[in-house]
Amino acid sequence: MGRVTRDEAISQPAPVPAYRAVVGDEPLTGPVRNSVGGWPYLDAGQEWPQCFCGLDLVLYFQFDIPADVEFFGGTHLLVFHCRAHNDAASPELRDGRLVPRYWQAPQPPYPGTFWRILLQDNPSPTDRPEPHLQPRPLTLTPFTDHPLPWGDEEFVGAQEFKVGGIPSWAQGPESYRCACGADLVYLCQVPEDMPFTTRPGSPEQPYGSTDEYCLFLGNEVYLLAYPARCHPAATWPVNQK
Repeated sequence: MGRVTRDEAISQPAPVPAYRAVVGDEPLTGPVRNSVGGWPYLDAGQEWPQCFCGLDLVLYFQFDIPADVEFFGGTHLLVFHCRAHNDAASPELRDGRLVPRYWQAPQPPYPGTFWRILLQDNPSPTDRPEPHLQPRPLTLTPFTDHPLPWGDEEFVGAQEFKVGGIPSWAQGPESYRCACGADLVYLCQVPEDMPFTTRPGSPEQPYGSTDEYCLFLGNEVYLLAYPARCHPAATWPVNQK
């Protein structure tokens, strides 16, 4: 291994703790908190979210965020997406900030969002499972995310399904501010073209298939969330390919 110069030692960020999300093979037969598909764990009073089109959104995955993940440790993350609307997210900005209630703002040509990302504090399982995806267990395994050079001044992390760590930024870093002016922070990443296996008989997803669904057209997805958590859905899904 070559020697690291003083400038390199100063400029290169340190490795960051992270958790790798691994999807199991055996179908689930009952509710578990960490899953692909399955029974959503929702807070009291939180209804199953719907798309602007009126369809119940598909639960793609959920898990308890490990306690040592900054800002969000101890909360429960759920990612929902419409089966009938499959597109990339497009941020609407006003004065350099996301518009108020950006988690349900219009997504032209759509009158609203076709996804919902929730952070829940004390959730319980619903009495019915997600009907379209094969329910699978999801295991979070700790690892160290080492920064890799991207361009002259930026560094990226591992291109994996993970929570915490360093985003892998396929097209360069993106940052967003809440309507209140506070910065959103990186929380979780879903790799490009990650498949989510459907149950037999599920309707075909636009730009997808009857066997597998994808998130946001199969783009790499980086979930940014508001640390103060002004609303359970105060998150933004950055899409890159």
